[in-house]
Parts: sequence; structure tokens; C-alpha cells
Amino acid sequence: MSDAAQPTAAEVRAAAEAVKAAIDRHLDAVERRTGDDDPAVYEAFNSLAAAAEVYDELLYDRYDEVTPFEIPGADDSLPPYAGPAEPSALSVLIRRDYAVAEPQRLLAQAQRLADIDEGPGANGSTTPVVGTSVHAALGMLFGEYEPDEIASRHKEFGLEEGDSTLWVSAAEALPEPGEWLAAPFEDADPELVVCRFDVSAVFDEEELDEELDEPAAGRA
Repeated sequence: MSDAAQPTAAEVRAAAEAVKAAIDRHLDAVERRTGDDDPAVYEAFNSLAAAAEVYDELLYDRYDEVTPFEIPGADDSLPPYAGPAEPSALSVLIRRDYAVAEPQRLLAQAQRLADIDEGPGANGSTTPVVGTSVHAALGMLFGEYEPDEIASRHKEFGLEEGDSTLWVSAAEALPEPGEWLAAPFEDADPELVVCRFDVSAVFDEEELDEELDEPAAGRA
């Protein structure tokens, strides 16, 4: 940034005062909260985050210094929560992507499971129920192990992790047995998501890019 475009000391001071005021408003909203989803607390939180971000930017542009704290911004990937204040039921929606990185390893592991399940044949040999079919191997693998175990042992099965996400969605009551089995993800409503957890290599790449963009003095 050129000297002409740098903020003035007065602008930085004003931004600092705005942060102080936002902290007071946030604490006041927290002390007066009427429930876990009080909109006043949510609004005060976002105002504090915005004020802190402005101050951090001006402080760095003017003095090449940063704040020692970071306030996370709102999650823009989801709309505001519109579900019940006190859910009496919930749905956990999980998606995990994998690449079949080592087909032969996958086939060998699946055949080993098949051999254990089938046992020795009359002639002392086992039946090659998997053969060269990756489709059959995946069916054997996911039929034997829970998804969490596959996630923790994916390399052992010749799989490579892609993106994954987990949504915890609120509900008033459990659906009737079998009600959604025909289309299990059709009614996934982002406005009912209480929280979500995402894993992606893109986050690591973004952090690396930020580190490479930081000046020698360090940029938070």
C-alpha cells in the first residue's frame, strides 16, 4: 500500500474505539440473553467480528502490526438457523468421498473378508467371490465395516480421502420407520442444521497460501 493510501493514526484510533464499543455491546447482549439462540447475541457477535476485522486491517496497514486474537466470522455456508429452539430429535447426515487409489489392495482386502466369511470349501480352497470386480469389493468392504472404521483405515483398504461433511440437523420428532428410506437426503434443510463439520484439502491449501502471502514480520 502506498503512503498516500495508508490510514491515518486517527482512523486507527477510531477503529480501536469501535472495537471497544462492540465488546461492550456484545457483553451486554450476552448478559441479557433470553436463550441459546438469542438474535441480539448473534447480531452483537457479528458486529464485534466486523469491528475487529476493520481494526486489524487498519492497524496492519498503518503500523505493520497485528492483533493477538482472532474472532471467527459467521458461517456463510449455511442460512440462519430456523429450527426448533429445543430439538427433541435430530438427524446426522454424513458424506465422505474416496478415490480408489489402489484397486489391487482393495480387491485383496475384500477377498480376504470373503474368505473369512465363506470358510474353506469342500476341496480345501476358497471361492473367489470378489475376483477383479471393484464394485463387489466395495460392497464387501462397506458391508463388513462401519463407515467410521473405514474412514480411520482407508489407506489400508486402498482408498484416498476426498472432502467430507457432517450435518447435525434438528427435528421436532423422529420420522416414522422407513419413511425416508426411498430418498434419504431429499429433505435435508440447511435452515435446520444445528452445526456442521467440513474436512477438505482446500482448507489446507488456503492456510498455506495465507502463510506464503504473509510478510516476514508475520500476518495473523
